[in-house]
Amino acid sequence: MNPFKFELSHRDASTEARRGVFLTPHGPVQTPAFMPVGTQGTVKGVTIDQVAATGAEMILGNTYHLTLRPGHETVRKLGGLHAMSGWQGPILTDSGGFQIFSLDAITKVDEQAATFRSHIDGAIVRLTPEHSIEIQEALGSDVAMVLDHVIALPATQPEVLAAMERTIRWAKRCLDAATREDQARFAIVQGGLDETLRVQCANELSQMDFNGYAVGGLSVGEAPEEMYRITAATCPALPPHKPRYLMGVGRPIDLLESVARGIDLFDCVMPTRNGRNGLAFTDQGHLKLRNAIHREDTRPLEDHCPCLACRHSRGYLRHLFVAGEMLGPILLSIHNLTYYQRIMAGAREAIEQDQFAEYLQQKKTGWGM
Repeated sequence: MNPFKFELSHRDASTEARRGVFLTPHGPVQTPAFMPVGTQGTVKGVTIDQVAATGAEMILGNTYHLTLRPGHETVRKLGGLHAMSGWQGPILTDSGGFQIFSLDAITKVDEQAATFRSHIDGAIVRLTPEHSIEIQEALGSDVAMVLDHVIALPATQPEVLAAMERTIRWAKRCLDAATREDQARFAIVQGGLDETLRVQCANELSQMDFNGYAVGGLSVGEAPEEMYRITAATCPALPPHKPRYLMGVGRPIDLLESVARGIDLFDCVMPTRNGRNGLAFTDQGHLKLRNAIHREDTRPLEDHCPCLACRHSRGYLRHLFVAGEMLGPILLSIHNLTYYQRIMAGAREAIEQDQFAEYLQQKKTGWGM
């Protein structure tokens, strides 16, 4: 019996937004949902209990980073990623495909594999689709992503086509290599900024028996409008009864605009990365806490936010950053993660009430867009 199921409960009346639940062996995920990024088995600067308190139900880990350290066999011996990290909810692991893009200068790709030099010690790492699945099965995540070929944009049409076709072939190899029945597999649609190639890729992957489908290779420097255009073109070509995941996105506005186009799952380092650098997301736009204007401000970041940071004043939070106290980045990371969960909870409620378009406009107005 397949332990994974995606149940759609409602479609918004005026947009493509979907309300659902993704059922996994480690619990349900209410969608649309945002997954905090725990690349190396931890969401940076935040304990597992604090991550759960933000409202997150599912987190992300990374195959490439975890196989370098502590090593996937070490993770297996520690009981898998759930036991090692202490996170008992669902976990999705990225396949290492993004590193083909981000480490392009030290990566070579051929039909069999992507070959890297470790960013830690320069050791050669050869990642085939089969090995990517082997690693993810050792990690024990609930969702394993296929290894895909991500290329930098802009690229020539032949380059985009070749990477897309390789992604399809690699997806089949990943599916053939999989052995765990308690681990879902998600395919990844590539095709650059070409709508025709994206639809072709989505159609071919949809013929394979995946538990879900991701839109990859976006949020890599293209204009937001281009990302929205490709997402809108791709989603209708994906199976309606499977979850759709937009990888590595993004700003709060990107999440909501993509929900409106039919996306169910998201991940991004933005909440914690910005939190560590003194930027807080709010319904009135972002606040740069290091700015002197906040020095004597007694207000919280947001009046109705339940997070730990909002128990303190903006002035105190600014002080923590100016003084170099580690508590500042921790508190702002918690606030930003909570904020992302709040906007997704609001999105789910708005979809149920057929008011998602109004919700999106309300948020954009608050953000000054």
